[in-house]
Amino acid sequence: MQQRQTRPRLIQAMIDSFTLPDLRRRLLFTLGILVAFRFIAHVPVPGVDQVKLDQMFKDVPLLGMLDLFSGGAMRQFSVAAMGVYPYITASIIMQLLVPVIPRLQALAQEGESGRNRINAITHWMTVPLAALQGYGQLVLLHNRGVIGDVGLHNMLSTSSMVLSMVAGTMFLVWLGELITEYGIGNGVSIIIFGGIVAGLPDQIGHGYLAAEGHDYSGLFVFIFIALVTTVLIVIFTEAHRRIPVQYARTMFRGGRMYRQGGSTHIPLRVNTAGMIPLIFAMSLVILPSTIATYFENSAGVAGGMSHWINDWFTINRWLYQSVYFLLVLGFAFFYTMVIFEQQNLADTLQKQGGFVPGIRPGRNTSDYLNGVILRITWAGALFLAFIAVIPYIATRVAAGAEVMQLSSTGMLIMVGVALDTMRQLEAQLLMRRYEGFLK
Repeated sequence: MQQRQTRPRLIQAMIDSFTLPDLRRRLLFTLGILVAFRFIAHVPVPGVDQVKLDQMFKDVPLLGMLDLFSGGAMRQFSVAAMGVYPYITASIIMQLLVPVIPRLQALAQEGESGRNRINAITHWMTVPLAALQGYGQLVLLHNRGVIGDVGLHNMLSTSSMVLSMVAGTMFLVWLGELITEYGIGNGVSIIIFGGIVAGLPDQIGHGYLAAEGHDYSGLFVFIFIALVTTVLIVIFTEAHRRIPVQYARTMFRGGRMYRQGGSTHIPLRVNTAGMIPLIFAMSLVILPSTIATYFENSAGVAGGMSHWINDWFTINRWLYQSVYFLLVLGFAFFYTMVIFEQQNLADTLQKQGGFVPGIRPGRNTSDYLNGVILRITWAGALFLAFIAVIPYIATRVAAGAEVMQLSSTGMLIMVGVALDTMRQLEAQLLMRRYEGFLK
């Protein structure tokens, strides 16, 4: 008994998790799915010149960052090269369409059945998005000489490659849903988490080899910046502003009406938008360079513009980084207000008999909550914008470690998924009167 009490809390909680048959089964099932995902990530798309693909990754630094999300699947151009990101894109589009389209808004209010139908629509939307993204990647590889002809004149080969990539994406989405139902945590997030973690050893190894025989201080500074960034992400992910709320409760006893009050709070997160602004901003900021690759061999104005974009609007230039910073800042406010309006907290409080002390219910409460979320979002938006550009600052400060890719979006995903999974394990353990991971 004394040995149990002297063990560290985290280690003891992990031991307790594996002593429970149902929880152990969920954990092992999740690990098994991740192993299957790693096997899929090594199934290559046919017809790819691996030597030219490796050279392409050396010439285009942005691809190394994107490859980190797929756990090396993009560097090998496997059937899982796109990961589950077409599904993430479809989910974001649906979140933005629900408050705009009345039919979707009605479905969202129908409870579980409505959410299932919206989820089905999201799955169907994922297929064409994955096909478009897969074809775009094939065209990019063709322009770089990595693969052969792509297009209508080589329809059979092109369609087979696109279909295999779409199938790989949908298979990963299915694996993620299996984790959600039979494992621990959000399945799609766990799949992304697994891909990012799997790519970290290679990134550190490349940084070590690049510094071998030279000064290792750059590598150590880079790792230090990554650790400090992780701590900041944890702090801002958990930070929230508590809004006090009181409820007037009516009870009937013996034919008489009694009013009783209760108090609680509404936690408004400083970073309500999460990683979504980073994804939006990255999608827009890489668009000019992506379009420029299609015209890099053209003559005239198109060719000149293509060369200018490739020279000045690249990942290592201040113009790219400044635009990225401003886009993240703007999208953080935009997405936060969209999500906050969908929650409609003021109306929900009024229907439940709750009110903010000192604030009249209804319109005044809505204005007060909007003002609070707007003020605290400044902190969250500036934090996200700083996290977005910290990789570029790190590569400049840590000389000699430029080959390493510190992805801010990847770090946000890893920290968020880790915290969410730990909370779910905490809940499972508390249900069985065990101590969990979090105090």
